Amino acid sequence: MLSSIHLLQPHLLSLLRIISSLVLFSYGTQKILHFPAAASVPPMGSLSWIAGLIELTLGFLVLVGFQTRIAAFVLSGLMAFAYFIGHAGKSFYPTQNGGVAAILFCFVFLYLVAAGAGPLSVDSLMKRNRAAA
Repeated sequence: MLSSIHLLQPHLLSLLRIISSLVLFSYGTQKILHFPAAASVPPMGSLSWIAGLIELTLGFLVLVGFQTRIAAFVLSGLMAFAYFIGHAGKSFYPTQNGGVAAILFCFVFLYLVAAGAGPLSVDSLMKRNRAAA
């Protein structure tokens, strides 16, 4: 059974990348594109708006798996900043300060820096095309 689960590892890596970046991308669409509608959106040029722009653009790159390691590195740092700027001052415990998502995103994207995009990605497609040429 473990050998069959081991065979799924690359595809589960791609699934982790797709789902986590899709969720982060949705934060960016809400802040920048105002979809889905939110009670309040950050003013253009504010720190939160800039974070939303990064979530939107780099979240999309990670979603499709293009330049994944670089984009994930920046997103991991963004989520670390989000945690320390927006949450850590409220309480030490993430469950009390509302920073659970920021911490999880930070470490998922940090993992993607090391692991790469997986087989279901533009990066993988480009690598296969270079090898075939």
